[in-house]
Amino acid sequence: MNIVLFAMLGIFIFMMFRRNKKTKEQQATLQSQFAPGVEVMTSFGLFGRIVSMDDEENKVVLELSPGNLATVHRQAVTKIVEPAAAVEEEEEPTVVPDDASSLTIHDAGTPGTPAAAPETPDETLKRLNDEGKKDS
Repeated sequence: MNIVLFAMLGIFIFMMFRRNKKTKEQQATLQSQFAPGVEVMTSFGLFGRIVSMDDEENKVVLELSPGNLATVHRQAVTKIVEPAAAVEEEEEPTVVPDDASSLTIHDAGTPGTPAAAPETPDETLKRLNDEGKKDS
């Protein structure tokens, strides 16, 4: 019985060290790919492009947007962002209207069709009161 417990403990410790070793290797591989101009993401969710690196102090300067720089610890950079695949040109472009008329749904149920007659303030009050009675 004791041998089985020691064997299980040994396997657990072995797996724990193995996992730590793999994590360190992945982090070392990632950090070896750091260079100015690479798009990265930090552990706290900031996206930016590496501007410069200071290996002695373990600092990385990121450009978050044009003219906005942030200095973070080298270990805070956790992911290299791969450029998105080019969008196929066969997709139809999204049409954005110049006004808000197509954003409202009228009696016909289709966006952009004009309503038959607008509701007066008295009709609106009556409708809202009637809806309130239905809920209770």
